Amino acid sequence: MERQEGRSFRNYKNPQMTVYGMIRKEEQAQTIKALGGHPILADLGGNVDKAVDNMEALIFAAGSGPKTGPDKTTAVDKNGAIKLVDAAKKKGIERFVMLSSVGSDYPEQAQEGMHHYLEAKHDADEHLKASGLTYTIVPVALTNEQAIGKIFADEKVDHTDNSIPRADVAAVLAKSITEEKTFNKTFEISSGTLPIKEALHNI
Repeated sequence: MERQEGRSFRNYKNPQMTVYGMIRKEEQAQTIKALGGHPILADLGGNVDKAVDNMEALIFAAGSGPKTGPDKTTAVDKNGAIKLVDAAKKKGIERFVMLSSVGSDYPEQAQEGMHHYLEAKHDADEHLKASGLTYTIVPVALTNEQAIGKIFADEKVDHTDNSIPRADVAAVLAKSITEEKTFNKTFEISSGTLPIKEALHNI
């Protein structure tokens, strides 16, 4: 979650953002602080309204992952995301960036073992699109490789390898907050040849 100091995200070309990270356990706070953020203790399974107080933009990047049980997947990837979207609307937060998963647009075509996970992502994405918020949805296939800082971005990434390092994804989500070319769009990204700012501007 991020809060801009001062002006609206629509007009702020070089925003100085104060970044907040939602955590479930107190022991996770130091990790957020070490990265320059401010931890907020909250749980997607409970009430998140207070956690988004005074925010101007939200990034949802939580996920149970496809290997957890279906109950956990529903609780986090679907209901948790929907709950945060609804909290944003309630608090008057206009901007919402959603990390999704490649394949969430057609969950019925998922490989064995992935259907429930992608269906949860699909339902959360659709809820955001129908919310009236200024949204950006970025379906990805994450890896733990070292960031390269260059990507390919399009409505559909038609590559044999459409994976991308987590750190590059984080940079894309952050830059999307103020990049108007990403407003009310769903697009995929992969490792590529263009600097992130340029790739997003060309969407």
